[in-house]
Amino acid sequence: MANDLDALYQEIILEHNRRPKNFGELPGADAQVAGRNPLCGDEITLWIDFDGEQIADVRFVGSGCAVSKASASMMTQAIKGKTRAEAAAMFDRVHELVVGKLPEEERKQLGQLAALSGVSKFPIRVKCASLAWHALKQALAGEGGSQVSTE
Repeated sequence: MANDLDALYQEIILEHNRRPKNFGELPGADAQVAGRNPLCGDEITLWIDFDGEQIADVRFVGSGCAVSKASASMMTQAIKGKTRAEAAAMFDRVHELVVGKLPEEERKQLGQLAALSGVSKFPIRVKCASLAWHALKQALAGEGGSQVSTE
């Protein structure tokens, strides 16, 4: 069963890498944050457009490993339509997930994002999976136009 789940998670990551969702620039967005993982070479720019407290639209461009791009793709799908507070809470849960500290019952509530749980077995990949999420955290804090690094 665990091997089947691992295979499913791997396929989800590969699919988001091949066909990332919400990929492309978002001109005129309310927030823009660039992120870089110097260890792996991953780079991302994240744009968020807010409607009050709600995330009206979110897009990204980036290059790097499959985990980094897939994580950004899944993140944009998960946060679109959420409030700032809901997205911030999601950051916390995903961070716990990728470092292997999120309880199993809570993992099931994350949908496709649970596919990122496998990176906890490879500590060097945690930074790949969390790059887009750290950019999101800065954008939510009103630090748009800034740069985030996993180093």
